[in-house]
Amino acid sequence: MRKAVYPGTFDPITRGHLDVIGQAAPIFDELVVAVLHNPSKRPWFDLDERLAMIAEAVAPYPNVRVDAFRGLLADYCRSTGIGYVVRGVRHHVDLQSEMAMAHMNRALFRDLVTMFFPTSPEWSFVSSSLVKDVAMHGGDVSPFVPAGVAEALAARAQGASKGHG
Repeated sequence: MRKAVYPGTFDPITRGHLDVIGQAAPIFDELVVAVLHNPSKRPWFDLDERLAMIAEAVAPYPNVRVDAFRGLLADYCRSTGIGYVVRGVRHHVDLQSEMAMAHMNRALFRDLVTMFFPTSPEWSFVSSSLVKDVAMHGGDVSPFVPAGVAEALAARAQGASKGHG
């Protein structure tokens, strides 16, 4: 069985992420969208919220499941029998940092192969940080994220602005 992981913080998941999932899912028997739980980061959405948003967004893909992990990706892959890492690349800056991570993961787990998927041009500028910024300023993020995520972003942004107004 060919198992792959698409790791990230997904705070929140975007249409760019879904573009990568759509490219990778047909290639593997199982694709795990794995949310990194990093206590040092301060996400907008807690781990359970992110897992729920991702699960809803990937529901059309029968071979895609959602999981969470802590620690090193290489250790997670070794312990779960995953042999491939899926990474999306928007531009050359992404590729540079992704290559360094791929080499480190390979050094930590020799059998781990990273596969890069170029994001479709219409999503190449979309990032979780950017959509949060747009939402915080009252902008419409619905073109860039799934509907449920857009609603959650609007509610979170509205709550944040009331707390600071």
